[in-house]
Amino acid sequence: MKKVITFGTFDLFHIGHLNILKRAAELGDYLIVGVSTDKLNYDKKGRNPIYCQNSRAEIIQALKFVDEVFFEESLEKKRDYILKYKADILVMGNDWEGRFDEFQDVCEVGYLQRTPSISTTEIIEIIKE
Repeated sequence: MKKVITFGTFDLFHIGHLNILKRAAELGDYLIVGVSTDKLNYDKKGRNPIYCQNSRAEIIQALKFVDEVFFEESLEKKRDYILKYKADILVMGNDWEGRFDEFQDVCEVGYLQRTPSISTTEIIEIIKE
């Protein structure tokens, strides 16, 4: 069984999230998704997500092609998560191209094209206006 792992905030779930998760699932037999905790999001972006971590995880778990969800508590633990879940492939959006190549010693690393013209940050800015 080929296990795929990916990570994200998945706040204000949109078609870009759906597309990247579906394409990640197509790369293997079992999709594992690390959902960033509220604290991790605050630490890296200086703001809390719109939806709490439990709601975001529940939305991701409800997708028929997602097999397992866990909370990502630290960016520095990616290697630990890959090993813990015995992932064969790490998949991230291509805006992270090259940033995770260091894990090629423990799994395959792939970067998927993001859906053009959509991002949670842009959606939040539009709502604020």
